[in-house]
Amino acid sequence: MQMKLNFKKLTFLVVAIVLGAGQVKAQTEPGYWKLASKPVLGWNSWDVFGTTVTEQQIKEQADAMAVNLLPSGYKYLTVDIQWYEPESKGHSYDPNAVLTMDEYGRLTPGLKKFPSAANGKGFKPLADYVHAKGLKFGIHIMRGIPRQAVQKNLPVYGTQSKAQDVALVNSKCPWNPDMYGVDATKPDGAAYYQSIIKMYADWGVDFIKVDDISRPYDKIQQAEIEAIRQAIDKTGRSIVLSLSPGATPVSAGQHVSWHANMWRITDDFWDRWGLLQAMFERLNAWTPYRGNGHFPDADMLPIGIINFNQATKFTKDEQYTLMSLWSIGRSPLIFGGDMTKLDAFTKAMLTNAEVLKVNQLSTNNRQVYRDKNLVVWTADVPGSKDKYVALFNAQSKGDNIDFSNADYISPVIAGEGSSQKVEVSIKNAKRLILFVKDGGNGINGDQAAWLNPEIKGPKGTLKLTEMKWITANAGRGEVRVNKTSDNRPLLIDGKQADGIGTYAESTIIYDLPEGYDTFSTTGMVTQAKGSVVFGVLVDKGVIQLADKAEVSVDLSAIGIKGKAKVRDLWTSKDLGTFNGRFSREIAQHGGGLYRVSPLKN
Repeated sequence: MQMKLNFKKLTFLVVAIVLGAGQVKAQTEPGYWKLASKPVLGWNSWDVFGTTVTEQQIKEQADAMAVNLLPSGYKYLTVDIQWYEPESKGHSYDPNAVLTMDEYGRLTPGLKKFPSAANGKGFKPLADYVHAKGLKFGIHIMRGIPRQAVQKNLPVYGTQSKAQDVALVNSKCPWNPDMYGVDATKPDGAAYYQSIIKMYADWGVDFIKVDDISRPYDKIQQAEIEAIRQAIDKTGRSIVLSLSPGATPVSAGQHVSWHANMWRITDDFWDRWGLLQAMFERLNAWTPYRGNGHFPDADMLPIGIINFNQATKFTKDEQYTLMSLWSIGRSPLIFGGDMTKLDAFTKAMLTNAEVLKVNQLSTNNRQVYRDKNLVVWTADVPGSKDKYVALFNAQSKGDNIDFSNADYISPVIAGEGSSQKVEVSIKNAKRLILFVKDGGNGINGDQAAWLNPEIKGPKGTLKLTEMKWITANAGRGEVRVNKTSDNRPLLIDGKQADGIGTYAESTIIYDLPEGYDTFSTTGMVTQAKGSVVFGVLVDKGVIQLADKAEVSVDLSAIGIKGKAKVRDLWTSKDLGTFNGRFSREIAQHGGGLYRVSPLKN
């Protein structure tokens, strides 16, 4: 008996593999992966200008970028959020703002900030200016359809539907008031996305960052991602797709990597050590989904002059860690600082040719070792047996202190306003160490405060809020005096309180002067669902606080046997020959990046 084969079905089976749960993934790479086969190098307006960036500022940044960063491969210049809000201010959002849009509810640049957009030109004139500099032009958009378009029930371009027909009014961004979600499972919902993406393509947009779409990554957002992907493909224009904010759930790794070129693995990343330290775990977790054309995005580089003319709070050691980790982890490198005020150190960090090769060309990038906060990553050097190695000392002063040895440990304190009074003897003590640990309720980064912290003794009373700490670190953000850790006023019954705001996990260390024998405070939870444990350790001179640590890697663990020569990529210096193991003394919060070349034995 002769069997007839369905050629189309056979072809599909040949080019597909079943991944489980009914999912099928084409073996042939999507064409849009070629648009960003290497991590994107670029700039974004958010870190320095927030919602306020103007056309003139973008032109000035483009001029500076073409001179300072384009020669090193930085091409994508992106206008971030609320270019359609003429009166926007800072890094915040006005729920009553009047947004600019056309008769179909498609947002258009506010003319007060972008005057060249007049007469329906949109971003085309500005994109032309950016393109003339040899750069690519990008914009930020929010997921969904403007609430104002829904309130006015404007027509959806190219359909018989109106905004209320496609909007999901219960699908709202928790931090931005501009939009409602769109039911992209409906043809006319998908048509809405096609209409805006086609308009952006006509403007000359090369990069679209879509916000409020990769968290929580539910069925609504997944459908919108697919609609945006299809809309971009339909334009025929080479547009790189970036999804935000994080943390994108790792469980969505397959779907997101087959629909976007890059996606955020973190919430907004700022110049705070706790946020940088947390990125080691995040980049490691996303290793299975890192590949040419699709990259986990650790967010922008908040270095140089940021946040409306303020210098980054990252130390130089922390900046080496940042750039080394983003490079060995192959995160996109999107600079967030003012390019018109680019200092020599920041420019050297961004344009180091040997370091950029790690980010752009390395393969098989992975963490090979972590002992608490001493971390080693490696990657292959294409076309050779060489390896890239990154060594990190992510320790902070106090990391070596065992919380279980604390002189005082509170019970779990849960719920905003819940508190615990603390009084501990500090007689003959040299240091005072304050801990805040997670209470174990499943919420990370619980906020807390030490209220009225003071030491008393024969010399009187001294407030800790008037003393300088040796070191202070927090699981997120930073430790703040007389404010909560997220920079809100520290209030008790509506009145300003004296205290120290922080996040769990947190360690604060003080040197103690002589003449004081008692420490007292009240530990309080400052987050609605917060749950923490407070701890106090009194050090009488036993604890050693090291500033450096030796970080090493067994060369056989990265595939190199015997002797190898090592080159420091940051200093562009050869360090000599090492046999079996390579190690360096690294400053706390510091990192190094190296090329290891095996030698014939």
